[in-house]
Amino acid sequence: MTSRIASAGSRVARRPLSSLLLCLQVALLAACATAPPREPISDDARRALALLAERYAEFTTMRALADVSLTRGGERQRLQGVLLIRAPSSVRLEALSPFGPPLMVVTVREGQITAYNALKNEAHVGSADSETISKVLRLPLEPDDLVSMLAGRFAGPRDLRSAEVLAPDATGPSLDLVDGSGGRQRVWLDLGTGLIQQRQIYGSQFNALIKYRRDGAGTLAGFDLDAAMSYVTGSVTYRNLVEGEEIDEERFTLAIPKGAKTLPIR
Repeated sequence: MTSRIASAGSRVARRPLSSLLLCLQVALLAACATAPPREPISDDARRALALLAERYAEFTTMRALADVSLTRGGERQRLQGVLLIRAPSSVRLEALSPFGPPLMVVTVREGQITAYNALKNEAHVGSADSETISKVLRLPLEPDDLVSMLAGRFAGPRDLRSAEVLAPDATGPSLDLVDGSGGRQRVWLDLGTGLIQQRQIYGSQFNALIKYRRDGAGTLAGFDLDAAMSYVTGSVTYRNLVEGEEIDEERFTLAIPKGAKTLPIR
């Protein structure tokens, strides 16, 4: 009798485990089924990717004055600031005040984002990822993607699954890209120089069209952003832009003033 009870108990105990294993197998199969297959990449798409990678590899630093106009959910913000960028993933943005120290300073460096509000004497600190960067800068991008977007560069998606050069439209020729998670991007570029005119991100949490503005020599003058699904639109205009000059890495470290309240970014 005791052995029958023990045997029945073991069968009952095994059923949840077998059900769990079955669920895991189904989940894994579903994940594999949704991952886009790898497709052969044509020679013209490879050349376009190589041009983008070459332009990305050339980038080291950028500094500029930035006029920023951003609208999110009907709330409009305008500011003038100083923007510093260092490859691959360091950013410093200072929102200038008419007189005195900056009103706000935001830094991204070595996987951490820090935002200091001088008016509130309050700092917010957190790990730098698309979620925290979105809460501070309204741009849900990873640090290296943020740098490449601000600098008008693009290295290509991680885990590339397909790449196709599309016929020119009113903007010009473009490269359609799909990554392993199913995210898609379309990049309009000069197929001779690799300069990006426009970049569209879709199929992810951030659906956006970024239109770059350049002068006659191809120097970046700014960009316009339309992420209507995220209720974010805006523009950034660069002045006195300089690329390639050394910027001390310590400029991307923000020393929080003594007495400031420090809070985590949630």
